[in-house]
Amino acid sequence: MHRRTFLAASAAAGLVASLRAATPAKRAPRILLRSSWQVVNIGDIAHTPGVLALIEKYLPTAEVRLWASADLTEEVMAMEHRRFPNLKIIKGTIGANGQASNPALADALAWTDFLLHGSGPSLVAAKDVAAFAKHIRKPYGVYGITHGSFMSGSDDQAALDGARFVFFRDMPSLELARQAGVKSPIVDFAPDGAFACDLRNDAAADAFLAAHRLEPGQFLCCIPKLRRTPYWLIRATPKDDKIHARNEAMKASDHAPLLEAILAVVRETKLKILLCPEDKTQMAVGKEQLYDPLPADVKSRVIWREKFWLTDEALSTYRRSAGLFGHEQHSPIMCIGAGIPAIVCRWAEQTTKGDMWRTIGLGDWLFDMDVDADKRKVAPAVLAMAKDPAAARAKAAQARALVEKFQRDTTAVLARQLV
Repeated sequence: MHRRTFLAASAAAGLVASLRAATPAKRAPRILLRSSWQVVNIGDIAHTPGVLALIEKYLPTAEVRLWASADLTEEVMAMEHRRFPNLKIIKGTIGANGQASNPALADALAWTDFLLHGSGPSLVAAKDVAAFAKHIRKPYGVYGITHGSFMSGSDDQAALDGARFVFFRDMPSLELARQAGVKSPIVDFAPDGAFACDLRNDAAADAFLAAHRLEPGQFLCCIPKLRRTPYWLIRATPKDDKIHARNEAMKASDHAPLLEAILAVVRETKLKILLCPEDKTQMAVGKEQLYDPLPADVKSRVIWREKFWLTDEALSTYRRSAGLFGHEQHSPIMCIGAGIPAIVCRWAEQTTKGDMWRTIGLGDWLFDMDVDADKRKVAPAVLAMAKDPAAARAKAAQARALVEKFQRDTTAVLARQLV
């Protein structure tokens, strides 16, 4: 694991103490969080409350406003407000003339001391960050992104160069940025902000479990996924025939290891399986690829979740499970953040973000679905997790502790910008 020389937990404690000790004459520091990328995926939703929870925990005197993307819905805002009732949420853009597109954004830009770009698959709001740097001319930083994938823009480096700090959520992204000579004074690793997401909807989770005879600790969650999300099914966007063809060609072989794991768990343990989604396309995928092919003796102990859910209900459900496995990353992230075991199966189309599992000590719970040898290891790993829940929980707790150390250290860097 990469050795960071400029961060220490003691520094975090000292910086937070200095913020708490601020005199009444000195107002609270102000952070404008640019986050909230889309709402069709519970993991993308989780970035925002995760970073908000980190700021609340480690910079308790700071005031925060959320600068959200245009598609943030009333439903998701209500969920966020249940956890952060005083959060102000604004939308909008900065025009070429430097003017905000609405008064609320103009007020937030004048109000803030620091712009923080939250976790994501790239510098998602690169245009907003560039406009902020050019026209507002206040400091900014980047927390926990992937860099260099098909989602990254050709002009991202200029925005990264001007940041007070840039934290990448996976080591390949970090090494790529260093090789490219990103000029920010601090370029290092930070866990994805979603690790800190602590949204809860226990009532909804308990009702679902009761309705489907799922007992806490007596089921595993499993998440299916196609190679690339078919957004044309859930958004007003054109169908991509090339992506569709690739998905169709790979879906059976990609889901075969999950199907094998389900058969092994049901036949060799007393646990049940809950097939559940991370995005709105995955209910259909789970039924087609995992539920419908099951033999009758196994299907009777597998629950297919037919409807989408939000992050709070999902996380409450994960907390009641014995663990999770599948083709997504952010549900496993939320699980480890809550101390729940989670196995990640990934492929090239999903960028390098899965590499973070190695950095937090979970490399043997990370499988490359483009490598046959790795595909054969999935079912045994899931079965081992199911058969020895105490060992799996201990392993998850160890990873969680390491994540929390990274969180303390990296939020100390943010605190240093505000003192």
